Amino acid sequence: MVESVDQLAWRGWAAAVAMAAVAAMAGWLGCEQGSAVRGGPVVPTQTERATTGKTAAEDATKNGSATTPPKPKPGAKTVVLEKAGDRPFDKTFDDLRFDMIVGEKFERSMLTKEIEALDGQRIRIRGYILPTPQKHGIRQFVLVRDNQECCFGPGAALYDCILVEMKQGKTANFTIRPIAVDGKFEVHEFVVGGKHLAIYRMEAESAG
Repeated sequence: MVESVDQLAWRGWAAAVAMAAVAAMAGWLGCEQGSAVRGGPVVPTQTERATTGKTAAEDATKNGSATTPPKPKPGAKTVVLEKAGDRPFDKTFDDLRFDMIVGEKFERSMLTKEIEALDGQRIRIRGYILPTPQKHGIRQFVLVRDNQECCFGPGAALYDCILVEMKQGKTANFTIRPIAVDGKFEVHEFVVGGKHLAIYRMEAESAG
């Protein structure tokens, strides 16, 4: 399904997504235009550095440099979060990846048969809530692959974010920790000004 901004039926969703898009264009998310492809370098996330007990400053000192390590380019294959469980519907963002150069025009034919098979099916996937001014009672949010905050907006990898809308009566709370989102997955193209900002959507039963 392809949907333009004028055709959106989700109340309040356009405003939430537009805010994230503006943030990306303003550089808040640290996204850079690049040509990363599948199989690119694996970059440790902030969470993984915390787990190893090493900070960016310590890494820089060890390497004899005081500069802050650069953020990965959009599409760089950061280490994905583990599955939430071992059920057939438990997936990771790696299951949603496909061959595409960042910035290339999206075509539905790029999707793998495995991704197409997930359309309309229940999945449970772990990720991070893209920072939002609202902290509690969230009805719509963007779930991203990692906490580098480089997974949404112009230049970002389309397969690294999911637009999530909670089912009626359900809400989520913002956290910097990874969450598991459970619900119906859809291939749903979100287009603004002729450009794709996202291609995945979920109607979530739970998020936490």
